[in-house]
Amino acid sequence: MAQTDTMILNMGPQHPSTHGVLRLELELDGEIVVKATPHIGYLHTGFEKNMEYKTYHQCIPYTDRMDYLSTVSNNLAFTMAVEKLLGLEVPPRAQCIRVIWAELNRIGSHLVWLATQALELGAATPFLYAFSEREKILDLFEMASGVRMMTSYSRIGGLMADLPAGWIEKLAEFIREFPARVDEYETLLTKNPIWLKRTKGVGVLSGADALRYSLSGPNLRASGVNWDIRKQSPYLLYDQFDFRVPVGEVGDTYDRYLVRMIEMRESTRLIDQAVRVLPAGPVRSDNPKVVFPEKERIKESMEDLIHHFKLATEGFSPPAGEVYFSVEGPRGEMGYYIVSNGSNMPWRVRVRPPSFLNVQAIPFLISGKMVPDVIAIVGSVDFVLGEVDR
Repeated sequence: MAQTDTMILNMGPQHPSTHGVLRLELELDGEIVVKATPHIGYLHTGFEKNMEYKTYHQCIPYTDRMDYLSTVSNNLAFTMAVEKLLGLEVPPRAQCIRVIWAELNRIGSHLVWLATQALELGAATPFLYAFSEREKILDLFEMASGVRMMTSYSRIGGLMADLPAGWIEKLAEFIREFPARVDEYETLLTKNPIWLKRTKGVGVLSGADALRYSLSGPNLRASGVNWDIRKQSPYLLYDQFDFRVPVGEVGDTYDRYLVRMIEMRESTRLIDQAVRVLPAGPVRSDNPKVVFPEKERIKESMEDLIHHFKLATEGFSPPAGEVYFSVEGPRGEMGYYIVSNGSNMPWRVRVRPPSFLNVQAIPFLISGKMVPDVIAIVGSVDFVLGEVDR
C-alpha cells in the first residue's frame, strides 16, 4: 500500500488572511488540511492584570485597545459592570446615546469585516466601498469624542460629554443613505457566482457544534441558534426598540456573511428609532463621589474642582463584591467579571472574550478542507487578535 508524507506549513503570523498576528500550523496532505493548530500570544499585553493596578476610571482606556474595532462595546461592558457593582443609575439620555454609539460601532466593525473578507477572496471593490462608509462613522465618533477609534466615550455613570451641535443631523444623513450602500454591497456579492462558489457549503458549523465551542454573536446565529443578549437579557433601552435578530440555516461561510449584512440593516433601524425618542437631560449621574463633574462646573465651583481632583488621583472605592455584565458586541458576547475588595482598584478583572472563543473553533472548521477554503473560513469567523491575546 502506498504511503504519503504530510507537510507542515505555517500560515502566518504575517499572512493577510489571518486578520492579525495569528500563526496557523497546518498539517497538509497535498492541498487538504489534516490538522490545524492555532498559535496565539504575539500581541499579549496583559490588559486584565494591568487593570488590577489602576483605578476604575483608569481602566477604561484599556478596554478600547483590546478589540480595537469594537471599542464602544468594550467600554460599555466594563462601565456597565462597574455601574452594576455600584448600583448606579444612568440618565435616560445617556442610555439612548449609548445605544446609538453601540450600533454605529457594530456597523463599523461589520464593514471592516466585509471589506477584508471580500478582499481576501479577490473582490477589491467592496473593500473600497465599505471603508468609505466606515470613514463617516469614524468622523461621527471624532466629532463627539475627539478621537476616531479609541473613544473611551462611555464613562462610569454616563458619557464623556453630550453630543455636540450638528451631530444628530450628520448622523441622520448617514442612516438615511446607508441602506442604499448595503444594497450596493449585496449587488456586488450576494448572488455573485464566484462569491457563492467560495462561500456556499464552506466551513459548515452546526448549532450544536457552535454551542460546544461556546461561540456567540453572528457565528452562533448563522448556525441557526437564535441568541442575542440584546433580546435575551436586555440592557440599556433595547427592550423598547423593534429589531430583528437574523438567523442562518446552514451555518456556512455564506450564512455568516448574510447574518452580518442583515445586522447592519437592523442596526440602522435601531439608530433611527433611538434618535426619534432621544430625550433631553443630563448625560451623567449626579453622584459626585463616583462621577466626574462637568468641565464647565470645575471653572466655577471649588467643591467640583476638589471632587474632580480626588477622583482623578484617588478614584473611588465600591463596596466589596463581585459582578458580571455582558453586552452583545459585533463579534459576540463581550463580558466583564470584576471582583472588588473595597479598595479603589479592582481586585480581579476577567474578560469573557468572543474573539478568543471564535479562534478555538478554527481547527474544527478547517480540518479536511482545502487550503484555499482556509482563507474564506478563517475570515468568516471574524476575530481581533488584540482581544484574543489580551
